[in-house]
Amino acid sequence: MNEDNLLFAFTLTTLAGLSTAIGAGIAFFAKKTDTKLLSTAMGFSAGVMIYISFVELLAEGFRTVGAELGDSIAGWIVCGAFFGGMLVTAIIDMMIPSFENPHEFNDGPEPPPEEQKYKQLYRMGIFTALAIGIHNFPEGIATFMGAMKDTNLGISIAVAVAIHNIPEGIAVSTPIFYATGNKKKAFLFSVLSGLAEPVGALFGYILLRNFLSDVLLGTVFAFIAGIMVFISFDQLLPAAQKFGSHHRALYGLIAGMVVMALSLLIGS
Repeated sequence: MNEDNLLFAFTLTTLAGLSTAIGAGIAFFAKKTDTKLLSTAMGFSAGVMIYISFVELLAEGFRTVGAELGDSIAGWIVCGAFFGGMLVTAIIDMMIPSFENPHEFNDGPEPPPEEQKYKQLYRMGIFTALAIGIHNFPEGIATFMGAMKDTNLGISIAVAVAIHNIPEGIAVSTPIFYATGNKKKAFLFSVLSGLAEPVGALFGYILLRNFLSDVLLGTVFAFIAGIMVFISFDQLLPAAQKFGSHHRALYGLIAGMVVMALSLLIGS
């Protein structure tokens, strides 16, 4: 891990996290959100994340762990870390009630009476901010570790994370704004949910810096790949289809993979 990239990696992670503020701005100032564009963007983000996970992060995990422990042992460690990342993310998802989880797209029950509606909206916005903050924590570690290892890889991960943080900012700010009429409060909670990413980066750095080795770094990359693949299939692609269409989400997915492949080829 390149310590010279420390400031760059932390700044990049913070900017990716703060893109939730862009979503809040769209919710406040756009007369109508372009859901088709939103759908394509989320598909694009999923394409970038999936491509990075399989072509870069997992490959790097196999290479670095294999160089130290041999290919056979590396296979077990890297695959275990990959599916472990999925498992941890799934457990986090299950801990969040579905109506408060921004990645569950149920129609839900009929609206409550008028006197309860705004209170429920406010509560939903707060829990959505908490849920997104929990999800953003490991994403911050992913962006930070990627940038510490390689600046181009870090930028690629940050772009994908930033794109999918925009609709999350909308998900936090909209219910709080409609419940309170207070744009500042809605914007603040949206930003706080995004700040979980630099907090995650800082936590990962403090916890791992004294134990880092090629084996640990390769294992962390595989774990991060599992997180990103799960997020793509569980959150981004279902949301992309809901806001647009199956084909629009698919075209965004393919475009994200193509752009990611070209950026890696040009940067190599």
